[in-house]
Amino acid sequence: MSAAETAGISIAVDQNEFLAEGARVVDAVLTVTTGAELAAIAPLPPRLEILIIDCSGSMGNKRKFENALGATRTALDEIPDGTAFAIIEGTESARMIYPTSGERSAPADRDHRVAARRALDKLRPDGGTAMGSWLALAREVALAHPGAQAHAILLTDGKNEHETPEQLATELDRAEGLFVCDCRGVGADWAAADLHKISAKLSGDADMVADPKDLASDFAAMMRSSAARVIPELTLRVWTPAGARVRMVKQVSPVLEELTRRRAETGAQVGEYPLSSWAAEEREYHLQIELEPAAPGREKLAARLSVLAGDEVLGQGLVRAVWTTDTSLSTRISTRVAHYTGQVELAQAVQEGLAARRNGDLTTATAKLRRAVELAAASGHESTAKLLRGVVEVDGDGTVKLRGQVAAADELALDIRSTKTARVRPEGG
Repeated sequence: MSAAETAGISIAVDQNEFLAEGARVVDAVLTVTTGAELAAIAPLPPRLEILIIDCSGSMGNKRKFENALGATRTALDEIPDGTAFAIIEGTESARMIYPTSGERSAPADRDHRVAARRALDKLRPDGGTAMGSWLALAREVALAHPGAQAHAILLTDGKNEHETPEQLATELDRAEGLFVCDCRGVGADWAAADLHKISAKLSGDADMVADPKDLASDFAAMMRSSAARVIPELTLRVWTPAGARVRMVKQVSPVLEELTRRRAETGAQVGEYPLSSWAAEEREYHLQIELEPAAPGREKLAARLSVLAGDEVLGQGLVRAVWTTDTSLSTRISTRVAHYTGQVELAQAVQEGLAARRNGDLTTATAKLRRAVELAAASGHESTAKLLRGVVEVDGDGTVKLRGQVAAADELALDIRSTKTARVRPEGG
């Protein structure tokens, strides 16, 4: 592993640079670790918090609505003073709950918090669910705050039944890059696919809150996490030599997020990928580069990776390729590359297995979920292994069978958390 470190950030590249004769593809995992001192490099932009609350009729069941309003009040208390905020009511349309003056936000202070709570007290659950319209209003709020670091929380208990999938996709395209959106499903009647789409497109986190009583603590944690992102948006710049191309850029930890299509061409053989705002944390990215093969013994620079804050380069890493006829070198696999390739396959196996189970294809469901059990064990992903046991039975001899009865909450938990990855275990772990 090659590594570089500057004040507040460290960058490491893990790969096996040896390729078999004639091979064209090189894989690498980039690890970026940031410290809080990095925040001093660029001033933090103004912040914007948007709370999107499902107010459809189904929220009136099992005290979901009452707890959702309580969680919203808790979130209001967590918003740092002076931060702009807005609250949106989501049904088959979207309506601004607060502010009500025609403004697109209000500053968090004592008076506006009190007024926002009064507005929440007037709400009643009624109507349907059209999440694209909710995001459209959130987009208008974000557009009214150019340059702000915008974060949204979207809470729902149902499926996106009152608009087409195409309408949701259109609104997601329009909102991409304007705000980060964390999604929560409460109860057990929502669709994980809806929240996967929103959180993946808008660089957020998706999870479930099975018991409505836990909403307040979850909202508080999301707000604290948002406030901890004191490092403005970073950018990954990838330079490749003539004749080479980037096949894939994917965030693989702490959650899977596809970045390939977000590439912005910024020069000859140079593309940039937005990495969103950061707290003091570590994230990892899997890159795949295709290039023209060279003769055995020759080395090429496959890519130069740079992490930037604005126009300032904070650190760089190199991806190399060396062709060899020595199979003992070319067949070695980087531990991190192998681990995260398996994590991607694990997520796919879980989601495809659950989809097949819902469609009545029990043969495919069993095969996919059996593979998921194997991958979870191999990678040490204990949380996914535990969730899988709610959907399948694993006999002492390793035989995997679908459970006859599966609680909806168990299936949803496995589905929505399938994109959360486990870090590489230490050697010998």
